[in-house]
Amino acid sequence: MREIILQNKKNGMPVLISILVLYCAAIAGFIWSGTSQSAIGWTFANIVVLALAAIWSVLGLILACGLKVLRPQEALVLTLFGDYIGTIKGEGFYFVNPFCSGVNPAAKTRLNQSGDVREVAQGTNKAGMEPAGNKLSLKVMTLNNNRQKINDCLGNPVEIGIAVTWRIVDTAKAVFNVENYKEFLSLQCDTALRNIVRIYPYDVAPNVDTTGDGLADDGSLRGSSEVVAARIKNEIQERVHQAGLEILEARITYLAYAPEIAAAMLQRQQASAIIDARKMIVDGAVGMVEMALERLNENQVVTLDEERKAAMVSNLLVVLCGNRDAQPVVNSGSLY
Repeated sequence: MREIILQNKKNGMPVLISILVLYCAAIAGFIWSGTSQSAIGWTFANIVVLALAAIWSVLGLILACGLKVLRPQEALVLTLFGDYIGTIKGEGFYFVNPFCSGVNPAAKTRLNQSGDVREVAQGTNKAGMEPAGNKLSLKVMTLNNNRQKINDCLGNPVEIGIAVTWRIVDTAKAVFNVENYKEFLSLQCDTALRNIVRIYPYDVAPNVDTTGDGLADDGSLRGSSEVVAARIKNEIQERVHQAGLEILEARITYLAYAPEIAAAMLQRQQASAIIDARKMIVDGAVGMVEMALERLNENQVVTLDEERKAAMVSNLLVVLCGNRDAQPVVNSGSLY
């Protein structure tokens, strides 16, 4: 389906003025016909004027149905007896074939997105001014899909949510290629999210290839969020191209382990952090002990045999690696 943009349709105001002028003429004709009757009844002129006024009264209502008002970033897809004839875009006052009808299969669909959530009476827009009808919004909108529980590449269940920024770029494809472009977009976002999340681990894991080049890398959902979001965006774009939609951005809004394993994974992270901290403490303590022994030997403060060195090293490591402050015991006598 190829989009057809209707040009030279911004003539709604001249048509409206013409309709009003002719209605005034019809009213004058009704009045003249009623006041200029002859004594013998209706004349031919009275009948002709009255008939023309009555015909215009009906015809004017039909022509008025062809007047369309569009605000900025709005479009209207028109069909005539089932055939697609074109789309009008841009703000203005238009006049089209009065037998044309606007088509928007997603007009009544309400998704969790910025341009569709309405809290006013049904059939009115956010400003409460006039019915939205079957007009398509060309504005940039954001879809916040519900959080999903997905298994990562290691089989751990994670909960993840995304926000997708999108807009309509081809009105004909959006209306005619899919049943409902909003529901189609939401479904494709769910599918693309599952496909991408299953490639990555939640955190960095060994021997995991996330790029498909056959080599292990450090990609993860938590550490490579920008890369993951870009891949999700590209995946969604490939899926919704046939619906005439453009994906501007995809962002991860929520990421966490599923509740059933969150506590165990938290303990694992805490244990890993404790091990890393202890390793750093031990490395620092060993370095400090070596420095203390070297300084003592250089300055010849005291001469220690191997047994005393071992005792000193043991005491220093206990003091430096302990969780609590040391409470020294002062020895006032001999070491032996």
